[in-house]
Amino acid sequence: MKYILKFTFTLFILVNSLFVKADEGMWLPMLLGEATYKNMVECGIRLTPEQIYNANSSSLKDAIVALGGGFCTGEIISKQGLMMTNHHCGFETIQANSSTENDYLTNGFWAMTKEQEIPADFGVWFLNEITDVTDQVLEGVEDGMTEEERMSVIRKNRNALKKAVNEGKNSEDFAVQVKSFYYGNFYYMLSYNIFNDVRLVGAPPSSIGKFGGDTDNWMWPRHTGDFSMFRVYADLENNPASYNEKNIPLKPKHSLPVSIAGVQDGDYAMIMGYPGSTDRFLTSWGVKEAAEVEQPARVKIRRIKLDIMDEQMSKSQKVRIQYASKYARVSNYWKYFIGQSEQLVKNKVFNKKQKIEDSFTKWYLNNKLEDQYSQALPLIEKSIVGKSNFKIPSVYFQEAIYGSEIIRFLARNVGARSSLYTSLVSGEGVKEAKDDLTENAKDYYKDYNSTIDQNTLAAVLNLFYNDVPKEFHPELFAQMGSKNGGDFTNFASKYFSKSPFTSFEKFNNWLNNDKLSTKHIDKDPVFQLTKEFFAMYRQQIMMPQSSFSSDYNKGMRLFVDGLQKMGMNKASDANSTMRFTYGNVLPYDPADAIHYDFYTTLEGVMQKEVITDDKNHEFYVPQKLKDLFNSKDFGPYARKEDGKLPVGFLSNNDITGGNSGSPVINAHGELIGTAFDGNWEAMSGDIYFEPNIQRTISVDIRYSLFIIDKYAGATHLIKEMNIVTERHNEESSEIKQDENIPEPVPSIK
Repeated sequence: MKYILKFTFTLFILVNSLFVKADEGMWLPMLLGEATYKNMVECGIRLTPEQIYNANSSSLKDAIVALGGGFCTGEIISKQGLMMTNHHCGFETIQANSSTENDYLTNGFWAMTKEQEIPADFGVWFLNEITDVTDQVLEGVEDGMTEEERMSVIRKNRNALKKAVNEGKNSEDFAVQVKSFYYGNFYYMLSYNIFNDVRLVGAPPSSIGKFGGDTDNWMWPRHTGDFSMFRVYADLENNPASYNEKNIPLKPKHSLPVSIAGVQDGDYAMIMGYPGSTDRFLTSWGVKEAAEVEQPARVKIRRIKLDIMDEQMSKSQKVRIQYASKYARVSNYWKYFIGQSEQLVKNKVFNKKQKIEDSFTKWYLNNKLEDQYSQALPLIEKSIVGKSNFKIPSVYFQEAIYGSEIIRFLARNVGARSSLYTSLVSGEGVKEAKDDLTENAKDYYKDYNSTIDQNTLAAVLNLFYNDVPKEFHPELFAQMGSKNGGDFTNFASKYFSKSPFTSFEKFNNWLNNDKLSTKHIDKDPVFQLTKEFFAMYRQQIMMPQSSFSSDYNKGMRLFVDGLQKMGMNKASDANSTMRFTYGNVLPYDPADAIHYDFYTTLEGVMQKEVITDDKNHEFYVPQKLKDLFNSKDFGPYARKEDGKLPVGFLSNNDITGGNSGSPVINAHGELIGTAFDGNWEAMSGDIYFEPNIQRTISVDIRYSLFIIDKYAGATHLIKEMNIVTERHNEESSEIKQDENIPEPVPSIK
């Protein structure tokens, strides 16, 4: 606790002169310093710091969960464990339970009773506490140590801390992490309770939840109802438990009241969630490489894979359902990489980074700190330049080779370290290994199409052969490419015509052959390629990069430490730990003579509609939604200003991937929306925050409730929530330091 107070005071000194308005920051909630809180008050918050984060009693943090440990965020919105997140966060569960007979992707799903709720394929993590353990982790670290020696000591200390906390705990229900912040200058320990019984409650059809598709992704104005609903279950004592029919809905420590009182320009807006990854301290050398080399390569490979999937998905409803989630995963970051590389150039991020580096150099020279900091930037530059030859082969291995389903399946399930292979070698546990693999294979082949896999294999092998320098070509791969002129189309066709891995039936027969041995695996040509590619990646890419990585880690640790000390305050990069970001509901001006208002309405959905019978078209509008629009049957969810139904709104909050599904919370701790996207003009924001144009796009909670109530008829879910109907009187509202989260103003039950 002593160290926490010391660092909080340091933050106070740094930000006191810098914070004049809401700006960059994904802040750890337990490091909410006086200056930051003062600025939050100026932005409009009416909660105390203890009401936001309190390790010992109920606070906002107790209503925020990490889905699956951090791929998305969710929020608890009822005393019966009801949880809201994004539609795209629940997409895999929706897809996994869809079929041609029950197409929940196209038609939506709503459980009208708790018995109809469907078990999900993820658990949710509730944060217990964040503790500063910097002193303990760095104990024994000395000046003059090599990076390898330093990391060895740190690794030992981290493992000891985790072991002590984990002792006697069930690993399925409890987790502890010790994470690095500010590139190894600080360390914090986080403990979680994990609830693995989560069930799908409701999801709108994709024509609402994904309205606009790839075309509108990352764009404003936006008209997407990107939400879905789940319920968290516990055992009879309200403790974490795996799925069991006897489990009961969780009784949460805190659930968010839901405000339909309306969102107005300038309103306070705060987001709490689990942002996954940012790179705000990236230097100019890293920016140049990302914009000119890495991102274009990822875009090229992903576009080819998307086209291959799309060709087959457009021909078959079954294939469309099978590959909907896979396509969405590839597509989302395909467009992200396009936008980021474009905006890095447009927003002149390279030049901005150079100015920061110049300021850093002047600072340590003026303060005669050369001994401490002069090697920081040279180490970083040396590392990035030294690793540059490995960037393309590394990206192509990750995106292309490991992007092939057949290669990934073989590597994971029948490789030399797999339970199947090792049991065949030893002769022990063969039946158990086969049984486990059979169960895994059922899930794999449920959403598998051999034509897509065959075409993808040919495409990624062609890409690697023609785009990656020959020195990174495995021997067998080089021989095959030389024989066929660098075109693996015929090879893939011949392989898939004979392969036992193209369907569950063939695989099951192959697996359960009594004569199966490692020879049957070793002689498979794609398995041989897989082995060689993985060996090449380890020996020719990973190992040579290790020395450069040590230089980079040391250089970044010194650079970031110096930036903090010179007063260039930034929050630590996102790393899937709980953060809060605050600001206001605001419009923006993306370019000369262009102004974007802060909200959209259902009228925009109708204006974007494409008249078609194809319910999977990006801009298809369901007839029932059109009927509700035409009748203006918006219930209590319409805007009081003009009677229109709100759909989305903007705020200047700072979010990234992992924040999807995060609650947008007003000044009084009430849910006003669900965050789901950033804006195109600021897609360089993960590397450099653009305060004037960076915006978070959120679903207005009134649109979500309208869909639940009026469109789906799931009014029982509305009755479960604590609905706030009136705006607070901000002028007479006082911040009460001695109370927990206050009761909301008049609500409907």
